[in-house]
Amino acid sequence: MVRRSLSASPPPRSVKRPKFEHLTKEDFKNGVFLAPMVRSGALPTRLFALKHGATLVWSPETVDKAILHAKRDVDPVTGVISYNGVSRAIFTTHPVEKPYLIFQIGSADPELAVQAARTVMEDVSGVDLNCGCPKPFSTHAGMGAALLTSPDLLCSILTALRNAMPPEITVSAKIRLLPSQEDTLKLVERIINTGVSCLTVHCRTRNMRDREPALIERLREIVDFVEGMGKGVAVVENGDCTGWEDARRVREATGAHSIMIARGAESNPTCFSETPLQDLERVLWPSYLRLARYLDNYWGLTKFCIAQFKGQYVTMKKSEATQLRKTLSQSKSYDSVADMVGNEWTGEEVFQEIVQAIKARPPREHRILMPDSTVVTQHIVKEGVTSHSTPNGPQFNDHTPMASDTPLEDTIEGILTPEGTQNPEPPGPGAPFLPSEIRRPQPAIITGHDALTPTPTPGGSVSTL
Repeated sequence: MVRRSLSASPPPRSVKRPKFEHLTKEDFKNGVFLAPMVRSGALPTRLFALKHGATLVWSPETVDKAILHAKRDVDPVTGVISYNGVSRAIFTTHPVEKPYLIFQIGSADPELAVQAARTVMEDVSGVDLNCGCPKPFSTHAGMGAALLTSPDLLCSILTALRNAMPPEITVSAKIRLLPSQEDTLKLVERIINTGVSCLTVHCRTRNMRDREPALIERLREIVDFVEGMGKGVAVVENGDCTGWEDARRVREATGAHSIMIARGAESNPTCFSETPLQDLERVLWPSYLRLARYLDNYWGLTKFCIAQFKGQYVTMKKSEATQLRKTLSQSKSYDSVADMVGNEWTGEEVFQEIVQAIKARPPREHRILMPDSTVVTQHIVKEGVTSHSTPNGPQFNDHTPMASDTPLEDTIEGILTPEGTQNPEPPGPGAPFLPSEIRRPQPAIITGHDALTPTPTPGGSVSTL
C-alpha cells in the first residue's frame, strides 16, 4: 500500500487530550457493538459506526503471524496508524477510536497470540480471540471455530492473554454454539474462568450459515448461567440483529447484556442509530469516499465496503442507484468516482465532524436497551452509576458541544447521540459547533458531509436527531 511520506508532512497540531479511562467489564454491558468483519470492518466503517451510535467496535480478525511481521507507521497528517505488510496495510486504526476499539486476533498458539496482542496493545483497548469463524481461511490452521473442538487450547490462549496483558487491556472471546447446550455451557464455564471481561456468542453452530435463522432462544440459559457464576462477565448476543430497533427485540428475547451487529452494519454502518441513514448512495457514499481517501484507505477495500451498503430509496429512484453502482463497479481509483463527490474531496472536514461527535460523548456513557423501548442514557463515574431516562429516549442534536470535563449535571440536556469515545490523540483540535451555528441539513453530495442519521417522517420530510 502506498502511504504518504512520513518526512515531508508538517507535524500534527497540538491539542488538549482528554483523560482516557480504560474499559472495564461494565463497558461491555448495555450497548450495541460493531461485529468483527473481514474487509467490511475497515477503519472508515468503524468511524461511521461510532459517529452513529456504536458503543464499541471490533476490528476485523487479524492472524497473529501477520501482525507480527507488519511494520507500524503513523501518518503525521491524519494520525492514522498502519500496520503495513508487503503491499498494503494489514490493520489500520486511529487514536480517536482507541478507547472503544477491540482488536480481534486469529490464533491457535498461546505464545503467538500474546506476541500479537503486545504488538498492538498501545493502539487498542482490548483484545478478542476469534473462536467462532467457520470460514476455511480461519479454521485451516486450527483457529476460529476450530478452537471449539479444542477447549484446552482455546482456554490456554485466553489464560495466556489475560496473564500477559496489563489490567487496562481487556480480554474477551467470540464463540459459536455447540450442537449440545450442555456442551456449550461446559465450554462457557471454562472460558469465564480464564478471566475474560466479555463473551460474545454467535447464536449459530459451526455448520450453520447466515441463511439459517440464529438460535437466539438458546442464549437466555447461557446468560443466566454466566450471571450465576457471579464474575460480572458480559454476554453479548450476535446473530440476526439488523439494527438499533431490532436490538431491543433480541435483547428482550435473550436477556443478553449487549447486542453485536454484523450484516446489518455491513449493509448500513449507521444502523446503530435510532434513525439510520437511507438513500445511502446519495447520502453516505460521498462522505464515506471523502473520508476514506483522506485516511488513505486502500481503494479496493473502500470499493468493497461501499458495494455492500444497502439502504431504502426515499428521495432517489432505484434506477439512479443502479447507475451509481455500475459506475462504482467499473471504477479503478478514487479519481474515477470524483463525480460522486462533486469533485469536492473534503475528507478532512468529514473526519473532523466524526472527531467532534466522538469527543462530545462524556466518559463511560452507554445507551441502555430496555425491553419497553425506553432508552436510558447512563453515565458511569468513579463514585458510582447515575442513570437518566426519557419516555422516548434521549433527544440529541448534531452540534451540541460537550467538553469531556463538563460536570455530569450539565450534560443531560442537549447531549449528542452517543457515538464515540474519548479522544486521547486526535490529529487536530477542531471546535464543537455552537447552537447558534446549527443549520438545516443539506444533501451530502452538495455539502460534503453526511447529516447525522436523518430519516423520513410519515409526512415525507426529513427529521434529524
